[in-house]
Amino acid sequence: MFVTHLECSLTGERYDAGQVHNLSRAGRPLLVRYDLDAVRAALSRETIAGRPAGMWKWRELLPLPPGSEPVSLGEIETPLIPLTGLAAREGSAAPLVKDEGRLPTGSFKARGLAMAVSMAKHFGIERIALPTNGNAGAALAAYAAAAGMRTTVICPAETPLLNVTETAAYGADVYVADGQIDECGRLIGEGAVAGKWFDCSTLKEPYRAEGKKVMGLELAEQLGWTLPDAIFYPTGGGTGLIGMWKAFDELEKAGLIGPERPRMIAVQATGCAPMVRAWENGDEFAERWEGAATMATGIRVPKAVGDFLILRAVRESGGAAVAVEEEAIAAAVEDAARHDGMLLCPEGGAVLAGWRAALERGLVGRNERVVLFNCAAGNKYPLPDRSKRIALATANAAEL
Repeated sequence: MFVTHLECSLTGERYDAGQVHNLSRAGRPLLVRYDLDAVRAALSRETIAGRPAGMWKWRELLPLPPGSEPVSLGEIETPLIPLTGLAAREGSAAPLVKDEGRLPTGSFKARGLAMAVSMAKHFGIERIALPTNGNAGAALAAYAAAAGMRTTVICPAETPLLNVTETAAYGADVYVADGQIDECGRLIGEGAVAGKWFDCSTLKEPYRAEGKKVMGLELAEQLGWTLPDAIFYPTGGGTGLIGMWKAFDELEKAGLIGPERPRMIAVQATGCAPMVRAWENGDEFAERWEGAATMATGIRVPKAVGDFLILRAVRESGGAAVAVEEEAIAAAVEDAARHDGMLLCPEGGAVLAGWRAALERGLVGRNERVVLFNCAAGNKYPLPDRSKRIALATANAAEL
């Protein structure tokens, strides 16, 4: 096993990786640390290339102990799809979309929850819970069902109905509540303190970030062990952005990539942009965003426990935090579908809109290599009905 310990992301205090933990004593996320010299000796580009594609080919850089089988639903290596049609219209190199909607349960939440549930099963946890704006609840419920665990999920009332019904279909106890996701999280936390369940909220346990970081590991190998000039990421709780930034450091120390890093661009909606405000103000932590509202429910997170880690990655990378309007999100979803045949989720639309805004502001060059993350399948979300009705008895094909 290559894991050495867990570490408080704020204070550096060390914790035993062989025990169950939530947040550190400082109330901040715990990060998994590895013996990267040992990983370097055990792992090579050739070794990785010779393994079947998928999340679990990276076992040396994941926390599941040897001999413990992962709870898996078939976590594929997601493809990079160039948006050539939109690129021609923008007069730029084609951005690459890493399409996470092809994972089990149709979103990138599968990565983090596959890892978290695998570790929970390893530790003998029987009931697990989290708050969700949609896709995390479905992923937790699916993996917990596969692991034989009981699941409790609390959703804000604005969560898309398909996400709510999907989560319940996997057997979870699903509650829909008034308020925002952080308020739902408070109730989950109270239940955890009372011993009802294990709290698997975003960054409130160490292992979802380890599953999400595989996005960065995959990206490096897919791009020939180099990294793009910039990564645009839909940022709510920010687990994936934090995880990828951690992954790049681990890859370098393991001898698999060099010191070059992409600029990390955190994309939010103007109706919920606490990271953008904190980045613009030069703050280390982000204040809660009151009255959060956006169609991109996955990034409707008023307060993130990992706020300082998101801001740290953005600043260390020379990146930025960008907010986009609702109209720009909707237009981006429509444009990608019509010009490139790719149906983005609203959060993916926000990322595409963020790239467009960054081009206009000079935050990214038109010839730079850019990766946009589409975090879920677009057909999981409500779409406008633009179909036309005809009466077959009187319809004439020549008139259609």
